Amino acid sequence: MRELIGRFRMLRITLLVVVLVMIIFLVPRLFSGSRIAVPAPGSSAPDFSLPSQQGALVRLKDYRGSWVVLYFYPKDQTPGCTREAHNFQLDQSNYAERHAVILGVSVDSVDSHKKFCTKEGLNFKLLADGDGKVSRAYGSLTNLGVIKFAARHTFLIDPSGKVAKAYTSVDPARHSEEVLAALDQMR
Repeated sequence: MRELIGRFRMLRITLLVVVLVMIIFLVPRLFSGSRIAVPAPGSSAPDFSLPSQQGALVRLKDYRGSWVVLYFYPKDQTPGCTREAHNFQLDQSNYAERHAVILGVSVDSVDSHKKFCTKEGLNFKLLADGDGKVSRAYGSLTNLGVIKFAARHTFLIDPSGKVAKAYTSVDPARHSEEVLAALDQMR
């Protein structure tokens, strides 16, 4: 009986070691995603064409001559994303004074964006990046195995189409103020 208990303990220890090895070596690979580096300030912003919540195609090149606040966010109708969107909405007139437009991007669908805008009273464009190609081009695609979503990143793009500033650590509660301050410094 003692021998059986000893073997059982050894089996549990072996199993524990195997699980720990898996955690150490496999989990980081699953959660690392397929992220590439974010575009650096001074580089050309990757161009794109994505549908908005109204279904119309929006192209970055159509905004040449204006500042663009291109913000990536994880998911429609979640607390942080809703707060960030509300703050951008509240500051719309401040952005207009600075000749800046706001474009939000997530991997959610056009229908999801439409519902989000209607429910939350948003009147700026939310773009549907269903296949994640634009999020990936901006180094903002997070891949958790089979689940993909946009990381909370923002790119301030100057009127000539170059990245003026990249934000990879964003506090949704105060981000709009932060971007407005940066616009004031750059103009």
